[in-house]
Amino acid sequence: MVEAGAVSSSLTARGPWLVKHPAEWRQIGIVTAYLGVLASMVFVPACRNLPLLAAACYLSFLNTVVIHNHLHQGVFQSRRLNMIFRAVLSFGALYPASANIPSHNLVHHHFEDDGKPDWVAPTYVSFGWNLLNLIHFPNVAGPNTFAGVSRWARIKGREDFVRQYLVEQVVAFGLTGALLVYDFWTTLFFVVVPQLYGARCILRINLIQHDRCDTTSEWNHSRNFVGRAFNWVMCNNGFHTIHHNRAGLHWSSLADAHRREVVPRVDPSLDEPSMVLYLLRTYLLRPSRPPIRDVAKAETLVAQIDLAPREIRRAEAEAEAASA
Repeated sequence: MVEAGAVSSSLTARGPWLVKHPAEWRQIGIVTAYLGVLASMVFVPACRNLPLLAAACYLSFLNTVVIHNHLHQGVFQSRRLNMIFRAVLSFGALYPASANIPSHNLVHHHFEDDGKPDWVAPTYVSFGWNLLNLIHFPNVAGPNTFAGVSRWARIKGREDFVRQYLVEQVVAFGLTGALLVYDFWTTLFFVVVPQLYGARCILRINLIQHDRCDTTSEWNHSRNFVGRAFNWVMCNNGFHTIHHNRAGLHWSSLADAHRREVVPRVDPSLDEPSMVLYLLRTYLLRPSRPPIRDVAKAETLVAQIDLAPREIRRAEAEAEAASA
């Protein structure tokens, strides 16, 4: 009995043997469900219907959320498995997942404090009718992002990144191309449409989370969506302020960290209880774009609180890129 207890304690101390954190099984489940729905629509004619197509589009968006989390902290203990998972995720989104390293981890997390403009800055769209900004944003942010990734990849010393990026392109476009050859119209409507839906929605999230916020502020640079059910499905991606300020935190810790560190410091109006209600209020019920939020009062209230300096965020992002 003592030996069994010792072995059990040893296994517990080592933690999960395959994934880095038990919560990662939720992300693996999301990706598995998404690929299962795509496969069913391709190979089972009875599954080619609007409800499953809608489910595939939603799961495609969640697949890009997993890309975001995975490129901050790999899901698996094994580096090789993490690289394979990147390729799988790339097929689901029809773009190389590793693009997140320069575009999101390095550039977006710094906004403009290091002299480099954010490739997905909300200021790239400026329609008077705010709904058009939401619709059009991926058409601008997408080309900006991939042009920036191409420039970044050409810098000497990034050969490993380029190699992995190429593998992901081959998997994403090669497998999609093979499916198009197998059954062109089925693949176009029931695979490519969901892939593109997810890829475009994750770009729109940048607009939703930062538009009309003060990206020069230490705590009021992001909008949070704090609903419990929403964040369970979204793997806590609604807690965006703490993610920006402490990118090294695992996504499963963000809710507690938000309550502990962000709530006492952030402008309360930047904590939205529901993304759906926010989208209705901001883009449908109000045609004009809201004014830029004045956070001067909130900044004064937290002026004496120890803030998370942007240099720490930059160091964390660069460490992630070096280890990726």
